[in-house]
Amino acid sequence: MRYLYTTLLALLVPFMLLRLLWRSRREPAYRQRWHERFGWASNLPIKPIWIHAVSVGEVQATEVLVRHLLKTYPDKPLLLTTTTPTGSARVEKLFADQVSHCYLPFDLPWLVGPFINQLQPSILIIIETEIWPNLLVSCAQQNIPTLLANARLSVRSANGYRRFSGLTAETLNNLTMIAAQGAGTARRFTDLGASPARIEETGSIKFDIQLPATLHEQAEALRRSWGTDRHVWVAASTHEGEEQQILTAHKQIKEKIPDALLILVPRHPGRFDSVAKLVTDAGFKLIRRTQATHCNDETDVFLGDTMGELPMFLASADLAFIGGSLIPRGGHNILEPAALGLPILFGPHMFNFAEISQLFLDHEAAYEVNSAEQLAHIVTEWLQKAELRSQIGENGLALIKQNRGALLKLLTIIDRLLSQ
Repeated sequence: MRYLYTTLLALLVPFMLLRLLWRSRREPAYRQRWHERFGWASNLPIKPIWIHAVSVGEVQATEVLVRHLLKTYPDKPLLLTTTTPTGSARVEKLFADQVSHCYLPFDLPWLVGPFINQLQPSILIIIETEIWPNLLVSCAQQNIPTLLANARLSVRSANGYRRFSGLTAETLNNLTMIAAQGAGTARRFTDLGASPARIEETGSIKFDIQLPATLHEQAEALRRSWGTDRHVWVAASTHEGEEQQILTAHKQIKEKIPDALLILVPRHPGRFDSVAKLVTDAGFKLIRRTQATHCNDETDVFLGDTMGELPMFLASADLAFIGGSLIPRGGHNILEPAALGLPILFGPHMFNFAEISQLFLDHEAAYEVNSAEQLAHIVTEWLQKAELRSQIGENGLALIKQNRGALLKLLTIIDRLLSQ
């Protein structure tokens, strides 16, 4: 089955390159460094701790892990691979020259095999959901330990993998260990054929989030520039098809709270200009972060059209809506706003974070909305009731504190694999 997968993937490579070219219309970085996608990367460290994080969200999730690995293993180089330019940019922003970076080669044996031969990594740590058959079999053949860390597997993803049950079971059993976020994920991996002996439940390292010491100071300065008396809500990591609903909701909110300010932060930088046009076409007065202009009383929407500033925008707001959830994209991480004590809203499509989002719903630390009208209603209510916002935010902070500890469990597994 793996040979059929390899043949099909090889046939798809030209189309994958065309897709990179297509995406480069909005993000020119997609047409750069193609040689790395074929395994031709220079100046890479030898025998590194190798971490693969597909894009921005996964890179952000690795921050606390990478910081601890740099302290725990100061003599071992670290390599981070990603598949997207935004992920690459986030690696540079977070770690600068403390780690090496390149793109992950296409999952073809004649590309990943020589790449691994060149690196001879001490361990490969894959973050969350990236399961590549040829990459993992190449590591197994060379006795390189592999760990699927902070692993999550939704029901929807499990059903997809089940269509290729033979290949999936073979691939999962080429992993040395799977550190699952929760019991549901662990069970779904077992159902797909992974050996229970390879699985440990560790929880999510995202609960071990560490916020920058200067974040609140920066957020307070930004909030003053918006007007300290304004009602501010943020829509974070939004996708195409969501912004229209959010703007519809904002229009309804402003009918009851005229000074309400929406901080709108699209997930992908290639969409900043098109989202700005959506805002102005809807009749709102817009200020973009990159304009370096302060909001005035007439500003309706502040567009966060920069990378890496979402934590500051969240810390400056009264409540947060998490995108990728009003449309079937699976949602995004809710733990960062929770760690800031924000009350959280999301839509019905949180299947990528099903266990965590349900935990927050069960403990009244978040609320699920199913339409623009319901979003407008809840945001309006929360903006008008500071005590309610505070209670929901405190519930979320309590959950963060109660569920810390996944990082220590994960570091214990890594130490064990490195010592074998």
